[in-house]
This record gives sequence, structure tokens and C-alpha cells, in this order.
Amino acid sequence: MDSTPAVARVWAGWALEHGFDPNEVTHAAHGRPSITTIREYLPNADVEAENKEVERREIEDLDGVVRDEIRRTLVEELQMLTAEAARATRVLERIRGGGLRTAASSLAVAVLCTLVPIGIARWALPSAAEIAVLREQREELSANLNKLEQQGARIEWRRCGETNRLCIRVDRKAPAYGEKGDFFVIAGY
Repeated sequence: MDSTPAVARVWAGWALEHGFDPNEVTHAAHGRPSITTIREYLPNADVEAENKEVERREIEDLDGVVRDEIRRTLVEELQMLTAEAARATRVLERIRGGGLRTAASSLAVAVLCTLVPIGIARWALPSAAEIAVLREQREELSANLNKLEQQGARIEWRRCGETNRLCIRVDRKAPAYGEKGDFFVIAGY
């Protein structure tokens, strides 16, 4: 939105009221504070009062410019909306006119949208027999884990020291065994 025409109208009116050439004053006022222009043309006037009046007129004129701009934009939007509504109406009439063909196409798309995921699921997911085999394998692995835990699978193994020697965590509260007392109970057993 360009406010230049509104400002030019205000300065032209002000110039005519005070007996100055409107073109000259409008040109002089362009690009500088209004109070500077007023001081130049009316050095003995109440500059502050004149400045307030010029600003009031500019605001009033700009309000009109803004209203015109809003009105123009609304008219453009309404015209576009009307055109869009007409286009949508034509499309709906074509769809209604298609009748059976449109219904068949819609049904075909719906069937495809249902069958494709089902086909992918049947291809990618295991069958009932495969699931039964997987369950048996899981139970067998679980039983083997229990057996291993009983045989020492819970031992905590590490590499220790600068030479990376194999070591385990022992229960320091349990007594030591062996002739030299160099056998210890493993933690957790």
C-alpha cells in the first residue's frame, strides 16, 4: 500500500489554505519531517499546532486509503472465491453425470486399498505354522537359559588389568576353599 498520494493530497490542501503553490510545497515536504516544512513556509506560525493538524489530516486520509485497499482486496478475494465455487460446481456435476462409472471406479479403488495391505501382510508376516515353530524354539531357548544359569551362566566375566587378564566377580563374604585357600565362591551362586 502506497501512502504517497494521501500525503501529497494533505500537503496540497495545506498549501492552498496558506496561499502557497501546492506542487512546490508537496515537493518540499517529500522525504522530511512535516514540522520542518511548516517552519520553512510559516516561520511565525504556531508550528506545533500546524504540525498536529497536518498529521491529523494525513491519518484521516490514510484511513480512507486503507479502507479502499481493504475493499479492493475483499472484492478480489470474493471474485476468486466465486470462480473457485463455479469450478467446484462443474466438477460435482461431472461426477454426478458419471453415475455408474464413478461408483465402479470408487469401488475398485476401495478394493485395491484393502487388498494391497492384506497381500503385503500375508507375504511379510509368518504363517500360523511358522509361528508355532517359533514358539517352540523360544520355549527351548528359555529352558536352555535356565539350565545354563544353573550351571554358571550368571558368572560375570571381565578383562582386568593392563594385561587384560580374564577375571570374575566373587563373593567375598563366602569362605575360601582349597588347600591354599585360593578357590572362591562365584558371586550369585
